[in-house]
Amino acid sequence: MTTIRQATIPYCAKDDRIGLLSYFGSFAAYFATLWLALSLSQFWWLAGPLIIVNAFAGVRLYVLQHDCGHHSLFEKKRWNDLAGHGLSTFTLTPYRAMQVNHNTHHAHLGNLDHRDSGEIHTMTVREWNEAGTWTRLAYRLYRNPLFLLPVGGLFTYLVRYRWPKNAGRIGWMGVMAHNAALAAWVGLIWLGWGTAGLFVWLATVFVAGVIGVFLVFLQHNFEDTWWDRKPDLSIEKAALQGSSALDLGHWWDIGTCNIAYHDLHHFNPRIPSYRLRKCHRALREDFGLRTIEWPEAIRSFRLKLWDEDTQRLVPFPKEGEGVRATIPAE
Repeated sequence: MTTIRQATIPYCAKDDRIGLLSYFGSFAAYFATLWLALSLSQFWWLAGPLIIVNAFAGVRLYVLQHDCGHHSLFEKKRWNDLAGHGLSTFTLTPYRAMQVNHNTHHAHLGNLDHRDSGEIHTMTVREWNEAGTWTRLAYRLYRNPLFLLPVGGLFTYLVRYRWPKNAGRIGWMGVMAHNAALAAWVGLIWLGWGTAGLFVWLATVFVAGVIGVFLVFLQHNFEDTWWDRKPDLSIEKAALQGSSALDLGHWWDIGTCNIAYHDLHHFNPRIPSYRLRKCHRALREDFGLRTIEWPEAIRSFRLKLWDEDTQRLVPFPKEGEGVRATIPAE
């Protein structure tokens, strides 16, 4: 009987021609839409749609950088690393910092004792019951999508990646070189288009950040997700059940470079992004791979706490109601 791991192997084949087309095609879309948006900045009804398309092109560039971090975009490791560094200025993300952070996230996926490696913090029911008023208030604010999506994106890409916490491990010089290159890129936009150009660029960063946090949240925050502690932690279950597959339409897949099929990515990160969608559609029926569509995706933002008893992500308790204690089984 074919296992899911065996079934994913044919989709791990890298094709440099497709990788180059995806790489330079995404750059072409990014620069073309940004130039048009900058040139038409005085006409907001024209610049607005271009900003949105440019933001999706920026998301594609980030996903390709993420592929490079896994050495899955091109056949040669060196090609992946060079391409990843080349993307850094336009994704606002130092390549090595992204690579180390993301590989740490993969290593601790689904582990309740290592949630610091995840992109979105999730409290358990027990932690909520034991938390004080200010901790609960801060967590409520943090998990509110009206705060999480816009502020989280701006914080991550404009602040957090400028001074990553693991800079000592990856080297300060690389991070500072990235910051200098980003400053030069922003300066070039200012010299060419002035203050209006900076506002257009910031608008594209803002929209791309919202899309990025939307994706990152839904990748592991949905009702039937999965977390556990060692020794019961299952890497396969964490990947296939604890990661989502968002089926939000063909154009969404194109705009986000298929990263929404995150369960198979975590299960086998050697699958290039340009094969993820095809792989998921080929295997989902045979292996019962569940997908999330728009209605459930939107409802998932109501879910805030991980209940270790029911193995579900649950909403905050209603006003005046307590959350029952989570008591581990003997």
